[in-house]
Amino acid sequence: MCTFTSKMPRLRLSDTKHGRESSASRFGGFFLLQYGVLCLVLSACSTGVVVPPYEAPPPKYAIPPAADGAFSEIEDYYRTEHGTDMSGFKLLDCNEGALRWRLALLDSARYSIDFQYYLWYGDTTGQLVAARLLDAADRGVKIRVLVDDLNTLLRDAASVALRDKAVAWLDLHPNVELRLFNPWTNREWGGRIQEGLGDFNKANQRMHNKALIVDNRAVIIGGRNIGDEYMGMNSSFNFHDLDVLGVGPVARQTSAVFDAYWNSPWVMPASVLNMRIAPEEQGRARTELSRHLSETKALTNFTIEPQFWGSAIAELRDQMHPGTSRVIADLPGEDSIEHVMLEEILSLISSPQRELSIINAYIIPTERGIATLQQLNAEGREVRILTNSLASHDVPAVNSHYRPWRKHIVDSGAELYELRSDAAIQAEFVDTYPTEGQFVGLHSKALVVDREISYIGSMNLDPRSAVLNTEMGVIIKSQNLGKALSDLIERDMLAENSWKVSRNQDGKLQWTHDSESTRIQPARNFWQRIQEFFFRAFPKEYY
Repeated sequence: MCTFTSKMPRLRLSDTKHGRESSASRFGGFFLLQYGVLCLVLSACSTGVVVPPYEAPPPKYAIPPAADGAFSEIEDYYRTEHGTDMSGFKLLDCNEGALRWRLALLDSARYSIDFQYYLWYGDTTGQLVAARLLDAADRGVKIRVLVDDLNTLLRDAASVALRDKAVAWLDLHPNVELRLFNPWTNREWGGRIQEGLGDFNKANQRMHNKALIVDNRAVIIGGRNIGDEYMGMNSSFNFHDLDVLGVGPVARQTSAVFDAYWNSPWVMPASVLNMRIAPEEQGRARTELSRHLSETKALTNFTIEPQFWGSAIAELRDQMHPGTSRVIADLPGEDSIEHVMLEEILSLISSPQRELSIINAYIIPTERGIATLQQLNAEGREVRILTNSLASHDVPAVNSHYRPWRKHIVDSGAELYELRSDAAIQAEFVDTYPTEGQFVGLHSKALVVDREISYIGSMNLDPRSAVLNTEMGVIIKSQNLGKALSDLIERDMLAENSWKVSRNQDGKLQWTHDSESTRIQPARNFWQRIQEFFFRAFPKEYY
């Protein structure tokens, strides 16, 4: 549950509307194809602003942890009491708490912040995080920001130029360096679409990683992007999501992954955009940012200025669970990505001696995956799986390709649950006061083996995550954390939160919760059913 009660904080990066990961991460190639067809029909493709040739900067690596710092005492405690390879871990299950702990890390940084995200929207949450990053930079903290170039700081197609200006504006700070993963050579929409159609595979290769590292001692890894729906501040809908906060060697393990991306040929320094921003314009933007944040109703319970988090960090030590860790990630090569995440996850799924619990937003299995579930059942292992229902889905296209696999999952012997769009956890864990979303969607990506080995990360169990996106996560060996994660998943599977999918006496699939049973998959409206039917015609690899 949310343990923070202190108050916390927007940069007018854009005036764009609320959006979703579905506009970019989930549609992938179809997103480009759809706009490409429109572009060709309207003959509107322009050459736009083209990035000039540039020389790659010299390699740069994470700053080693200093002897002091806000999290040094916690790391010293776990090293002394539990061993040199041990870190402390805390699950971030509540959206409000997940945002506050990100702010706590940013406000408490003394030396360095490394910030790697797939989506960083220019909405309330994104503006708030930008403000805190700049506040840290003002204190002299060295900040590296690595974001995917698909639609970061963007909400609609009309704001590309504004997005690039916001990127350049952040990079202009002397203590901030920003780089873009898999950047578009042509910065205008028309040129981007032409570029995407010309090299479809490269355009589809997106960096789905999510990590925030502070002083090389503390890290947050998990499923949340930087955007309102991931932190409970979207009035349309909010995701139920999961991160883990770690202090200790896990931070350096994550830094190694960050450095591999930062120094790879897949990234471009934002300075290459060469956008001119006058000093007075920079000053006005900071002033406008502070004013805008102070007037935002969604931030009623947040302070605008950075906080001192000493008491919260002091209490953190006893809220954490000791454990060893291994951060895993797909790694960028010279011309391609080494995809290792799928085999790592399948190895975990195949390993239980007693039980396996999976919570994952987007599941499109394969024959191999079903065979693994059947084998676990034959060996007497208990398997529970929670994913989205059509009703809780933000992307019906994924559900259209998951749908045929439902019966195979149920017949494998696994217990299958699908999140309700009106889940009881919404008020306490999903919405951040005073925001109330219209429905709940699932975005978590985690599993736990035998209540001892946990995985938390960015990877969905679908083709896009396996072969197109880059993904990352952390494997943690800890009985206490494993039990906490198992309890969390079991809570989400309760009838007030999820439908149980099974076969009825006639052998037909049925969805059941505490007050209803139906043979038709639950949906919020008829339009969802139309979308779900329509997207069956498109390749599952796009989703």
